[in-house]
Amino acid sequence: MGLKQNNYLKVALLGNPNAGKSSIFNGLTGLSQKTGNYAGVTVDRQEGKTTFFKDDAKVTLSILDLPGVYSLYPKSNDEIIACKTLLDEKENIDVVVIVVDASNLKRNLLLATQLIDLKFKTVIALNMIDEAEKQNVIINIPELKKALDVEIIPLDSRRQKGFENLKAAILNAKISESIFYDLNADYLKDCDYKQYISNLISKKIDPSANENADKIYRFNTINYLVAKNVKSPEQLSSKRRTSKLDAIITHKIFGYVILLMVLFLVFQFIFFISETPMNWIETAFLNLGEFIHNQLPAGQLNDLIVNGLIAGISGVVMFIPQIAILFIFIGFLEDSGYMARASFIMDKIMRRFGLNGKSVIPLISGTACAVPAIMATRAISNTKERLITVFVLPLISCSARLPVYTLLISVMYPNSKFLGIFNSRGMVLFLLYFLGFFVTLLTAFVLKRILKTTESSFFIMELPVYRWPQAKNIGIMVFSKVKVFVKEAGKIIVAISIIIWFLSTHGASEQFETLEKKQQTLENLAATEINTTELKKVEKEKLEQSYIGKFGQFIEPAIKPLGYDWKIGIALITSFAAREVFVGTMATIYQANDSENEVGIKQKLLLEKDNDGNLTYTPAVCWSLLLFYAFALQCMSTIAVVKRETKSWMWVFIQFVFMSGLAYLSAFSAYQLLS
Repeated sequence: MGLKQNNYLKVALLGNPNAGKSSIFNGLTGLSQKTGNYAGVTVDRQEGKTTFFKDDAKVTLSILDLPGVYSLYPKSNDEIIACKTLLDEKENIDVVVIVVDASNLKRNLLLATQLIDLKFKTVIALNMIDEAEKQNVIINIPELKKALDVEIIPLDSRRQKGFENLKAAILNAKISESIFYDLNADYLKDCDYKQYISNLISKKIDPSANENADKIYRFNTINYLVAKNVKSPEQLSSKRRTSKLDAIITHKIFGYVILLMVLFLVFQFIFFISETPMNWIETAFLNLGEFIHNQLPAGQLNDLIVNGLIAGISGVVMFIPQIAILFIFIGFLEDSGYMARASFIMDKIMRRFGLNGKSVIPLISGTACAVPAIMATRAISNTKERLITVFVLPLISCSARLPVYTLLISVMYPNSKFLGIFNSRGMVLFLLYFLGFFVTLLTAFVLKRILKTTESSFFIMELPVYRWPQAKNIGIMVFSKVKVFVKEAGKIIVAISIIIWFLSTHGASEQFETLEKKQQTLENLAATEINTTELKKVEKEKLEQSYIGKFGQFIEPAIKPLGYDWKIGIALITSFAAREVFVGTMATIYQANDSENEVGIKQKLLLEKDNDGNLTYTPAVCWSLLLFYAFALQCMSTIAVVKRETKSWMWVFIQFVFMSGLAYLSAFSAYQLLS
């Protein structure tokens, strides 16, 4: 075995896009994964570990999942990162596993031969062997193994078949003695192929002419290998089935109708399925708060835990079911092959607005989170189209907005149906996402006219065959995304909840101290209707006299035209850290100084009244808030990643001013028209 002394190997996974690399990564590592960044860049770096026993010895494989590439002549930033990481001696990669699509061997062998020529210890994972068998493709694996001089392991990653053989092959991997590049090529006179590729990636040489010569030389060999070792019928059944489906799904009219129907149903299900678990979670937190309140001695610590931490955290945790459902649908659409079709049918529309089909994947991914979606724009080779996509992406409603949308929509439509069968809340949510997409295109159209470039634009995408999505892959993806969401948002929410609680329950004025003593007196009296009414009045006045109340009243004139009071103003400011903090902040503010703590944040908003006795959260106020959050750039993480991707503070400044102005004007117009 080629193990290090500590029985540890670092393994890099490489392959073409849609070759099933992610399925193999998930199959090997399961939930033992972590997400980080490559050195100096913001592209996600997926790493995981698998541990097993071989000959009574414990073996650990550290798996690095590199971005998908078609060849070692990179055309996008993602491909450059993959190649640089592979060739970086600091990465100390021991074995390269080349993931190859068995049903499309000819195209995949270009990258495979290039990687073999880099002279790493290499294994070929012949994935989707089940698809090849369905298509009656017969591969002579022993002969192909001799020609390539590497171990070839057939895999059915969807059914987890062949993974034990793959692990064994990794342990026994060797460097191939076969050579697939032209030894007499002029550009290789002073170096070997690995050194040439290293120079190429370092931007020291012009690859254009050499790339064509290298590919032609390789394809001559590849054509020979495929003709000798691969037998397939002229008509492949799965491709015929895919073509029949594509005739409808990518139709110039029906394709758009189907896409709208899919999105509409997604948002209907987000409310329909998640409502019950959300209520369970909210009730559980209320019961937990009541239990702790009764068990701990009365005082500051009791108040902090119940009305600060529990109230703030519950305001976000209760929305996990909706976020999980959104990611389930995104994973389903990606795994099935439909997401690629969505890019294809949207290409013509995108081009009219200064984008192209490659922008669709980041835009759809933006419904989950703008940060990785902005990173995904690295696949767009045209600089102008990439900058436009980065600029407009935050206008797409992300999962962080979902808790805000859900809360406000539920306040507007506590119980209502649309056309008797559809959920009105799901319809409003669909319209908000559609509005974000519409404004995204409109903004891109304006930027197309402003930005000038001489770069040509093209869109090439391979449409994968339709496949039934793998539950395990989707499950791992949803778990990791929700985990990151809770972990990252949780840090901010806990910190802000503590600060908000302190500022809401303390004040510097004599009036605050007087109200605090009066509150304590009323709490000690018997609970009568008169005492309870008076206590509620005192709690409200005390909140207004607190530190946060004074600050909120200071900024209130600026937000009054939007229909907001000072409490909403505080939530707007704190949610700049992360949009979902809005709900946690509101929960903490409304829970502060509340002696009863019997209802959740939704009911508190439904019952909230202003000083004149009128309901605070009218449809006009709710719509104003919805539009504000639909357009405002309330996310520090997004600002940071835009700066890193564009390398320009000016671009960030323009984006922030534009989105803030659009949010304010939209919210102002909605409130003035509806009030």
